Amino acid sequence: MMWQPPGRLRRLLPPASPEGTGEPGQRQPSGRRWRGWRESGGPLLRRTLGYLLVWLVLTVPLTGVLFLHSSQSTVIASHEAVVRPTLDGYVTLDLGPYLPNLRYPTGSTLGEAIDLGRTNATSYSTLIQRYAFIGSQPEGEIAKLRHVLVDLALDSAITAGAVAALVPGVWLLLGRRRRSEIFGHLTVRRVGAGALVVVVVGVAVIQPWNWPDDDFEQEVVWQTLPSALPDVPIPDAAAKVQVESGLITSGTKRLAESAVDTYTKSLRFYNDAALTARALSPQLRQPGEGETAVLLVSDRHDNIGMDKVARAIADAAGATALFDAGDDTSTGSSWEAFSLESLNSAFDDFDRFMVAGNHDHGDFVATYLADLGFHHLKGKAVEGPGGIRLLGVDDPRSSGLGSWRDTSGLTFDEHRQQLGDLVCEYDARGERITTLLVHDANSGDDALARGCVDLVVGGHIHSQLGPTRVMGSNGEIGYTYTNGTTGGAAYALAIGSKLRRNAEVTVITYRDGEPLGLQPVTLRTTGTFRVGEFVPFDFGSGQVTDGRTDGGTGDQTDGAADGQAEPPALPGSTTTPELSVPGTTDGPSPGGPTGSP
Repeated sequence: MMWQPPGRLRRLLPPASPEGTGEPGQRQPSGRRWRGWRESGGPLLRRTLGYLLVWLVLTVPLTGVLFLHSSQSTVIASHEAVVRPTLDGYVTLDLGPYLPNLRYPTGSTLGEAIDLGRTNATSYSTLIQRYAFIGSQPEGEIAKLRHVLVDLALDSAITAGAVAALVPGVWLLLGRRRRSEIFGHLTVRRVGAGALVVVVVGVAVIQPWNWPDDDFEQEVVWQTLPSALPDVPIPDAAAKVQVESGLITSGTKRLAESAVDTYTKSLRFYNDAALTARALSPQLRQPGEGETAVLLVSDRHDNIGMDKVARAIADAAGATALFDAGDDTSTGSSWEAFSLESLNSAFDDFDRFMVAGNHDHGDFVATYLADLGFHHLKGKAVEGPGGIRLLGVDDPRSSGLGSWRDTSGLTFDEHRQQLGDLVCEYDARGERITTLLVHDANSGDDALARGCVDLVVGGHIHSQLGPTRVMGSNGEIGYTYTNGTTGGAAYALAIGSKLRRNAEVTVITYRDGEPLGLQPVTLRTTGTFRVGEFVPFDFGSGQVTDGRTDGGTGDQTDGAADGQAEPPALPGSTTTPELSVPGTTDGPSPGGPTGSP
């Protein structure tokens, strides 16, 4: 007699197959299993797939409708702007009632209509020159517009999906009995009355009688720039730009000619510089095994042309991370978002660390860069590139386009002392700060004097100073270094078709979490490069030679605008026009001036 399990266990086990032998483990024939599943689970699966199909059929067209009627407010080309998707295949800029509109083909059906609003420009001439400069380096703005479209598409899809889910959702919630009751009361008269109500409400909302008459709509005629400006040589990159011909006057032609000239000069200067920078590898020290190279930039002041040049230098030097010492803008205003977008576009695949400078005052710059993925250093040590312990703080001052500066609630000396206390607290806990990133290197004077930090880097004065070797009161060695202006800025201004003064970046190399040395690279106003020698750091107690170097200071007057005087050098510093960078020296922290253009 075959063994039978107890009653309770038997109820938990599947019934034996009639075709089986009755032995334990006997598998049910595949045909019988399929029929059983089809009878039990098949209808549920079909209903589920049906609901999903209904949801999808409703979601897709609704997404398209919502997307094409959506818009987003943002900042484009230094303007407050409203961006709307279109299907005409063009990016169209509405420049207002007094300037002709522009458009550029996207190469696909999808396009964008951009209505430009307020800006801070005080004249059309200034505005046109700014358009030309931004247009010559459009990567950041293109990336931003693409991001806006993606955001609008995702928002539309989410909204459409939620609305479409109401149909199968309500259907399920009603249940079969309630649905039968509802449909049982429907008659032709009731359905017709309901349809009439929908039509009347729709007409009342749309109000077609207020639509503009087609007879009053003026046909827009577009011309390519070469056709609109036959006497002006147009670069190939701008040949596809189309201009609305109805508003072209002799005045707008002069503005356009000036813009094309700025565009051409800017495009040629910075493209040639970036191309030359890619060939600097033999002159730049390459990181070895266990080493990490970091590019230091500072005081860009909206010069987006230098971003591609800085990236080319970084690639030539094998750098994989970015230190941004602040003053990316001139006023810290939202119209300067184009500058931050450009920096992000150039270094989007780098580890990026930043502090705000005195011209980045307010929350806009730091918040915007943080949203773009930059690590905003706020006075707390973090793990930096190459495993270093990195700490940074924003500059406590705020400056405008002139020489004035405001300090809110904290003097610079107090800021310097408090920062020294913070850095030395880390050192006392055995967590010595490898690099202190600040806008003004003088912020780290107290920490260096007490021997609590290995390296302090910053910018601010638009001239290179250091590296200077400092022996702290505890016998520990540290270095301070000031990078020149990466934007080639005179005071806080750097926008233009060429550099106003020499521009500089610096490559800092780390080995096993410790600073190994640095190498400055300068782009002169003439378009030529000066590559400084790699300066190794010496953290021993032996005597070394003076480490102050030109690296960009010696020729800074080449790029000074309007005869403006150079910032004063720190006490005891030297400037030389040579390519090489001399050694370093023991000595106190320079403690020089904290002001800047």
